[in-house]
Amino acid sequence: MKLDFSLEIPHGRMPLVWFLVAFILTFFVTRTIVRYIRSHANDDKPRKWWQPRNISAGGGLHIHHVVIGVVLVMISGVAMVTLSVDGGVPEFTVAATFFGIGAALVLDEFALILHLQDVYWAEDGRTSVDAVFAAVAVTGLLILGFNPLSFFDIDIWRESHSLTARAAVIALAVLTLALAVVVLLKGKVWTGLIGMFITPLLLIGAIRLSRPHAPWARWRYTDKPRKMHRALVRERVLRRPVVQAKLWLQHVIAGEPRFPDDAEVNQQLDREIHAAPAPAGDGAAVDETKTVQAPA
Repeated sequence: MKLDFSLEIPHGRMPLVWFLVAFILTFFVTRTIVRYIRSHANDDKPRKWWQPRNISAGGGLHIHHVVIGVVLVMISGVAMVTLSVDGGVPEFTVAATFFGIGAALVLDEFALILHLQDVYWAEDGRTSVDAVFAAVAVTGLLILGFNPLSFFDIDIWRESHSLTARAAVIALAVLTLALAVVVLLKGKVWTGLIGMFITPLLLIGAIRLSRPHAPWARWRYTDKPRKMHRALVRERVLRRPVVQAKLWLQHVIAGEPRFPDDAEVNQQLDREIHAAPAPAGDGAAVDETKTVQAPA
């Protein structure tokens, strides 16, 4: 028996596919170039024409690659808006490819835009990587045919002009968005993001515990030590494999391929996981040193 696992992508989604390919390739190439430049920052040897280097303008002004990304996003975005009148799939594919390149350059320095300072190599620079992964996930779901506004594409909305029916659809949409807000306030960005495409995930995320550092925990858990303790323990268990994978990848990129030991993982977990501070004016606080032990 022959199994066919081939995935046939509709012709109309090809611009999304090329956007995703250009986005991922640009991100990895950019990160490789930046790491190369950083590793040779103190090298006094004259650079050859093909060796990557920082882009500078007069007066020693360093031009971040986010600037190039913004320009490409603007140009390709205007091109796609223009093509929306009578453009075809091939033209949209070309514009989407350049949009993907520009978007990758922008999101690679998303942390710089968010913090208004160069935190590319700092802990806060992790925000850029999170933003890139989020963009890849959303694009992948769109390519597979998932639609975050699918509740407006159901038969009752298209075929029935009844006020009651349409009110029910709108109420469902409002409930979905409300659940998404709750999930995001609980610090579950990925659950909220994918839940907009797969609605049951939003219900699960809204019912389950908040992450300990999230706004929801700040408002609801700071006066409930047991619940905060459960949130801290749960976060540590769930984050452990993620941290292990991240540290392993960092070692590989640094040329030291090895699996991180427990001490290194626990140290990273101690830095990342913390209880949310109590709201201003609230005397309640959680002693983190007594709420969670580092599980092996």
